[in-house]
Amino acid sequence: MSINDSKTVEIYTDGACKGNPGVGGWGALLRYAGQEREIFGGEKLTTNNRMELLAAIRALELLKRPCKVHLHTDSQYVQKGISQWIDSWKIHNWRTSGKKQVKNEDLWRLLDQLTQQHEIEWYWVRGHSGHTHNERADELANRGVEMISSEK
Repeated sequence: MSINDSKTVEIYTDGACKGNPGVGGWGALLRYAGQEREIFGGEKLTTNNRMELLAAIRALELLKRPCKVHLHTDSQYVQKGISQWIDSWKIHNWRTSGKKQVKNEDLWRLLDQLTQQHEIEWYWVRGHSGHTHNERADELANRGVEMISSEK
């Protein structure tokens, strides 16, 4: 894999859910070489954790070639899942240490596949603490909720 080390893609992601399960949204802010791109979407019946995962997935899907990435999330579920738990889940056929099926396995598998294409450092940031880019990702996730809520 040839990684472009000259620049790092900064990604900020967030998920939102009105009810859990309920109407959910995801959002991501991507920053690279002075450029920014914002994306968002949502689903009618979902969970907050699924939206947190989907935000990271949709952002990584936009990358056209292997990149160095700093991915910032306010979800410890996502950050710890991908950094600490996933290797054990894969070894144990997608089962937790309590022998239960991993929740959101479909999204974890997709995220795992996407991470193989890039050099990613995962960062947890405290949500709703005034971090400018995380707050923007939160706004985007809520736009996703609004978009889905307004669909007839």
